[in-house]
Amino acid sequence: MKSTNFIDNLPRVYGIYTGGFIGFIIIMAIAEQMGMSAKAIGIAFVAFTVFIYALIGWLSRTAQADAYYVAGRQVPTVFNGMATAADWMSGASFVAMAGGIYFKGYGYMALLVGWTGGYVLVASLLAPYLRKFGCYTVPDFIGTRYGGNLARFSAVVVLTVASFTYVTAQINATGTIASVALDIPFQYAVYIGLISILLCSMLGGMRGVTWTQVAQYIVLIIAYLLPVFWISNKMGAGFFPHFMLADEVARIGELESQFGFVKNSAADLATVPKGLAGITKAHSAVNATPWAFISLALAMMMGTASLPHVMMRYFTTPSVKAARKSVGWSLFFIFLLYSSAPMLATLSKLSLIDPTLSTGIIGKSVSEVQAIDWYQNWNSANLMFISDFNGNGTVELNEFFMGGKAVVLATPEIAGLPYVISGLVAAGGMAAAMSTADGLILAIANAISHDVYYKIIDPKAETAKRLVVARVLLVVIGFAGATIAAMEIQGILGSVIWAFDFAMSGLFFPLVLGVWWKRANRQGAIAGMLGGLAAGTWYLVWVRTGGSGFLGITQLTFGIFGSAVSLVAMVVVSLMTQEPDKATQKMVDEVRVPSGKTILGKQ
Repeated sequence: MKSTNFIDNLPRVYGIYTGGFIGFIIIMAIAEQMGMSAKAIGIAFVAFTVFIYALIGWLSRTAQADAYYVAGRQVPTVFNGMATAADWMSGASFVAMAGGIYFKGYGYMALLVGWTGGYVLVASLLAPYLRKFGCYTVPDFIGTRYGGNLARFSAVVVLTVASFTYVTAQINATGTIASVALDIPFQYAVYIGLISILLCSMLGGMRGVTWTQVAQYIVLIIAYLLPVFWISNKMGAGFFPHFMLADEVARIGELESQFGFVKNSAADLATVPKGLAGITKAHSAVNATPWAFISLALAMMMGTASLPHVMMRYFTTPSVKAARKSVGWSLFFIFLLYSSAPMLATLSKLSLIDPTLSTGIIGKSVSEVQAIDWYQNWNSANLMFISDFNGNGTVELNEFFMGGKAVVLATPEIAGLPYVISGLVAAGGMAAAMSTADGLILAIANAISHDVYYKIIDPKAETAKRLVVARVLLVVIGFAGATIAAMEIQGILGSVIWAFDFAMSGLFFPLVLGVWWKRANRQGAIAGMLGGLAAGTWYLVWVRTGGSGFLGITQLTFGIFGSAVSLVAMVVVSLMTQEPDKATQKMVDEVRVPSGKTILGKQ
């Protein structure tokens, strides 16, 4: 992909690509009518889309540092917005978000508020200024702004902890989808997902990842919105159901009251496979109090503005002005999916519990439901379970259990849509998880190769050697992430939330104060990064091992505690030690000027 010609032809290239993908969907729909099996359709969707992503990765291969680390800083604002949205809308957004709302109630919309609001912080506090700085990575900014290898290395440590936590969740999502689509055990499927991820990023770095992410966004947004509109129209909620959300939620409340709910005993729950939850809305600390909602939204906002793989996307734009515009486009493309996640959760639950719909299972015999194809498919994947706890032979509200990951992936089948839509959703979920995993693994590998190997260990290393180190790191980090994901230590959504908390604990205030407070110095930044990360990690471990917590801060919002410690440590230590030299303070002033040359120039 030669830069200038390719950049000029982007609308035509991706227009052809979109048309080709829609054509493939139509071909699969015809094949299904002609008798193609569900398994073959699922494999075809996943294989076809992964092949396209790998092809883009191959065509984007590069041996230039500027192209590998920041895509040559040539990415137009609209396309960077699409790539950022794909990078952002991970397996958590695509696969787990609707499941979280489904089981935990609308208090989980604090995640949507926080993640969206975070981009306001990105646009107003950081993205344009980091782009003006001209760095390759977030630790690059920290290391140059504050000076010294220890500050740079501290930023790499925080970046690695946060991004690695995040990437395990994405590989978990790719493994779940590959497991169902290819009918193989999850423990092996995570490595299939890993290979798919590495194919996109290994040769082209940020350039390959960028153009792959644009393609992945197109797939994932079609895959998410089409089932929502189709199911809604089929259920009589209108073609555009978002305006009917309140009515549908009220209908769910009526049905839950009508059927009643018998709480499962400990003995009952002991027979339920790990990771599955009941069909009805469970009590959640997220929506227990207004502070619980606000604190989670606040943590997600600050976490968004701290995540290195998000910041890296704005290093690829041609100018500071383009970086700011790109944030706006990112928000627009993200909104298209986020506004639909609550609707999908609502439609999914109605499909299961509304007796006026042919898909409703409440009140039907246990044996009848267990004989349904979609139940058998997802039960064999350990993502659905029914047991006649009440002994009356019929399915009650407390007798159906489902994994959060299955809500989005299984709903098209439950709603009786053609299986081609389920294959499309699997491809969309794969695209969402792969795009984010690409960005995360690249963020870690680039930080270690550029900021540790090149800037600290071997400053004279040639470009070819630096890129070899970066590519080896991609494989090592990816393999480690897949191995951790296979252990299923934490669910997808929980792992993602932890990543935000780790990032804000160590990076939020060092980044923000690095731009907006000239008095912030090296000693303060190091104290803020390491002190905040250590405090946040301690608080998480304390709560997870039985600690009661305080001020309403939970294991989902431990970043509030960590970032508070980071802020105090950074301000106190900075004021107790010598202020930065005049050159550094002048550099900080220049960063906030929207025009002119970048601070670092070409590296």
